[in-house]
Amino acid sequence: MAIRKNKESGIWWVDITPPGGQRVRRSTGTKNKKEAQEYHDQLKAELWRIEKLGAKPKRSFEEGCVRFLQVSAGQADYQTKVRHVRYWLEVFAGRSLCSITADDIYAGLPVYREFDDGREPRKISEATKNRYLASIRRIFSLAHKADWIDKVPNLTNYREPDVRVRWITKELAKRLIDNIHLPWMRDVCEFALHTGARANEILTLEWENVDLDAGVAWVISSKAKSGRARSLPLNAEALGLLRRRKQKGGRWVFTRSTGKPISEIDRRVFNKACKKVGIVDFRFHDLRHTWASWHVQAGTPLFILKELGGWETLEMVRKYAHLDASHLAEYADHVTFRS
Repeated sequence: MAIRKNKESGIWWVDITPPGGQRVRRSTGTKNKKEAQEYHDQLKAELWRIEKLGAKPKRSFEEGCVRFLQVSAGQADYQTKVRHVRYWLEVFAGRSLCSITADDIYAGLPVYREFDDGREPRKISEATKNRYLASIRRIFSLAHKADWIDKVPNLTNYREPDVRVRWITKELAKRLIDNIHLPWMRDVCEFALHTGARANEILTLEWENVDLDAGVAWVISSKAKSGRARSLPLNAEALGLLRRRKQKGGRWVFTRSTGKPISEIDRRVFNKACKKVGIVDFRFHDLRHTWASWHVQAGTPLFILKELGGWETLEMVRKYAHLDASHLAEYADHVTFRS
């Protein structure tokens, strides 16, 4: 029988033996007999073209995703790629690679980011869309190299805004910290300025990952943005701050006065302190920009700053190089021609 119904699931299956080929048994994925028959006829025609005309077999989008993840295994951003694949599978599952067009991909891009903690959905940026495009472009590129498809959909990235880098002077930073009235928030901000750590890395830091004697803390891989564990060298001021907090005990380094862990920073308190000091257009993440700019001004080589801050590429650090050239002034007179 060409199609048959599974008694338990109610799903129709096809059973085809093409001329000179191997028997094919496959689920149609539908409980509708008419749709199952259409699927059977299309599959039979495709198998005939493959056998008689030498046509390429249609590879599924799922096969392309598997190849992509196999090639990406072990890469630093592997978990991000897994997340992208999960999303694209929701859009294109069951489709053949050759049936998916550039218009389909653009139409399938995510528009809003959903949160599990009750926050309102947030519109996805052009940069984030480009990351999703990069993943699916790679899926099709690998399929093309494997001769599964004749061409790769032409995908053009969205225009991204210039990289925003905002930083403040050490004097302003001191005034900002002094005007944050919430103790734990004040400590979190000061620690960010000492280490350049991201908000999530700070709020999830546990005492078992801090060695005060060695002067280092560790960001575990599951909490790092890059997915790679890294160390946080602690200067004298950071060590002093941690020793004060160590006296409170508990599992987490930064907690509320009740000892409970903190899920996110208090932006209201932060913005209020900024306003009081006269700092405009400044976000918590800009404390990391500030820390990086101070390092550049102090002469820290960019490749060292890259490791200190946990950036994946040197290009990500170059945006700080131009922030202040005062540390280069001493070299200005190295080349003259009138003296």
